[in-house]
Amino acid sequence: MKVAVLGASGLVGREMLKVMAERNFPFDELRLLSGKGSAGKTCTYQGKEYTYEEAADSSFEGMDIVLGAAENAVAQRFAPAIKKAGAVFIDNSSAFRLDDDVPLVVPEINPEDAFKHSGIIANPNCVTIIAAVAVGGIAKLSPIKTMTASSYQAVSGAGRAGLYELEEQVKQYAAGEELTVDAFPCQIAFNLIPKIGNITDNGYSKEEMKLQNEGRKILHMPDMKVSCTCVRVPVLRSHSISINLLTEEKICVEEARKAIAAFPGTVVLDDAANDQFPTPLLTSDQDLVYVGRIREDLTNGGIALWCCGDQIRKGAATNAVQIAELLLNK
Repeated sequence: MKVAVLGASGLVGREMLKVMAERNFPFDELRLLSGKGSAGKTCTYQGKEYTYEEAADSSFEGMDIVLGAAENAVAQRFAPAIKKAGAVFIDNSSAFRLDDDVPLVVPEINPEDAFKHSGIIANPNCVTIIAAVAVGGIAKLSPIKTMTASSYQAVSGAGRAGLYELEEQVKQYAAGEELTVDAFPCQIAFNLIPKIGNITDNGYSKEEMKLQNEGRKILHMPDMKVSCTCVRVPVLRSHSISINLLTEEKICVEEARKAIAAFPGTVVLDDAANDQFPTPLLTSDQDLVYVGRIREDLTNGGIALWCCGDQIRKGAATNAVQIAELLLNK
C-alpha cells in the first residue's frame, strides 16, 4: 500500500498524518507532497523523518491512494495525473463534490457510495459532514423535508492564517495596540462575521449552499430544502451548528434522541439540569459529533438541535482517512 498526501504541509494535511498515526493506517510507502515553499523541509511521522516534495505529475506514479488536502486549483491541476497513475484520489477540496461521477462520502451515512468511484472520491464540506452526522439518525427514521441551520465556524476553518489572526488580535487588544486585520474582512476578536464565502445571486454564500447541495447527495434526499447562515466566530477550533429540521413523518423528541444516540459517530450530551451541552472546547481534537439541546421546534412540530464537531478532524482529515479505510477493508 503506497500513500501520498497532497498538501501535506498545510493545516489539514498535517492533521491527516496525525489521524493516520492514531488509527494505525497501514502503508508500505508514504509520500508527502507540498507546494514549492515547503519543498525540502522535513517532518517526523511515527519516529521517521520525511521530506516534503514539490508536487508534480510524476509524484503519483506507483501510488495506490492519494489523500488531498489542497485547494481547488491544486486538486484540479493534479487529478488527471493521479487518475492516470491508477491511484484513488480522496479529495478534500470542493472541486469535484457535485460531479455526477464522483461519490461524496461520509462513511457513517453512505459508505457504499465510495465503491462507485471512477478514480476520485470527494470529502464533503466540514459543516456538511458535522450536520449530516448529527441528523443521520433522524434521517433513517424519515426523509428530511426542510432544514434551517446557522453555523458558528471557528477561525481555523480559514487555515493557519485564521488561527494566527485571532491569537494576534487578542494579544494586541490586551496590550492596548491597534488590531491587525488581514485574514478576515474585519476584526474577528470579540466579534462575529455573518459571511463566509462569496455571496451568490440568490443572496446565500457558496459556503451556505453547500449544506443543501452536498447534503442532498450524501443523504440521497434530492428534494431536501436547506436554508443556512454561516457565521465566523472568535473560536479557535470546532464548528457549532444550530439545526431545525422537519421530516416527512412526525418524529417525537424521544424518538429523535434515541436515533441520534444510536447513530455511529455521535454522542448525545443534553443535561439541562447540570448545564452539560456540546461546546467547541469540549469537542476539539477528537472525531465524534456531539449533539444536545434536542427539542421540538415550536413553529412546525419538527426537531431542533445543537451540535459541535472538530472541523479539522471529522470535518476534513478524519473523514478522508475513514474513506481510505473503507477501500482497504473492501
